[in-house]
Amino acid sequence: MNKIISIVIAVLILLGAFYYTQRNSTGTVGDSQKKSNSVAVENSEIKNGIQYVTLNARAGYSPQASIAKAGMSTKLIVKTDGTYDCSSTIIIRSLNYRNTLPNTGETEIAVGVPKKGDILSGTCVMGMYNFSIQFN
Repeated sequence: MNKIISIVIAVLILLGAFYYTQRNSTGTVGDSQKKSNSVAVENSEIKNGIQYVTLNARAGYSPQASIAKAGMSTKLIVKTDGTYDCSSTIIIRSLNYRNTLPNTGETEIAVGVPKKGDILSGTCVMGMYNFSIQFN
C-alpha cells in the first residue's frame, strides 16, 4: 500500500514540475495572451452612421489592440460569455467609466467622436488585462 502511495505522489510531483516548467517557459497565462493579441486589428463595423468596435471579455480582452476610424460617433461593444474573472469589471478612465459587465451578454459603451490620433485605453479592475483602440 505504501508503495502505491509513493508512486502516486511521485507522479503528481512530476506532473506539477512539468506544468510549472511549461507555464514559466511561455510566461503566465495573462502574458501569453498579451503577446498573442498585441497586433492591432481593425474590428469596427459602421451601422447607420455609427461605428461599433467589438471586444470580447474573458480572461482578458480580445483583441487587445484595435484600430478604428476617427471623426465618427463610436460605441464600444463588450461581449461576455461565461466571464467570471476580473475582466468582467471594465474601467475606461478617459470616459470616467467603470462597470461590472454581465457574466454573459453585450454591453454598449458610448465613446463619443474621437479625433485622429486619439487612443482609448481600458483595463480590468485588477489592472491585469488591458486593451486599446487607436483612432486613425
